[in-house]
Amino acid sequence: MPTPRSTKKAPTPAAARQPKIIVKNSRVHGRGVYAGRKLAKGERVIEYKGELISWKECDRRPPSDPDDPFHTFFFSLSDGKHVLDASVGGNDARWINHSCNPNCETEEDDEARRVFVVTTRDVNAGEELNYDYGKAYFTEYLKDICACPKCEEKRAAAKAGKKPTATKVAKNKAKAAKKKKAAKTKSASAAKR
Repeated sequence: MPTPRSTKKAPTPAAARQPKIIVKNSRVHGRGVYAGRKLAKGERVIEYKGELISWKECDRRPPSDPDDPFHTFFFSLSDGKHVLDASVGGNDARWINHSCNPNCETEEDDEARRVFVVTTRDVNAGEELNYDYGKAYFTEYLKDICACPKCEEKRAAAKAGKKPTATKVAKNKAKAAKKKKAAKTKSASAAKR
């Protein structure tokens, strides 16, 4: 009688079984992208995908979320002529939040008009991924809703003229939430008209 063959596969390393990224709620803003496993410095994490459009088309498009018109998934390319709109054909990269002390950066392939998110240092499993959006045109409202914890501390300290306390940072968050709620109410009432 022949011996049955083993159907066991060779064991795979634990890191290979872990997802590279995980999307979940973020304390920074809305959703966030987290390292599913340890990521090495210089590792390409994900491509920022979306529909390639012109700036003219970008300006024409309505917000992807009418309840939050200041939140977009636009990524401006360095050629100054094109934008990736991740609300159309986008992927999980659109959930990566801003930080002024980032653990990732973006790299462009100018010829192919592709953008990749790459780690700037070793990143531990469970750590939120972020890069500096570099938006010099943030309004006060956008600064409140998109600020990373480090940005919030800096802004609170600058306003108070001293080092912020946890209470002041919490008050700034509450103020931002109140502004966001007021903006939602305003856009909802405008939509009813």
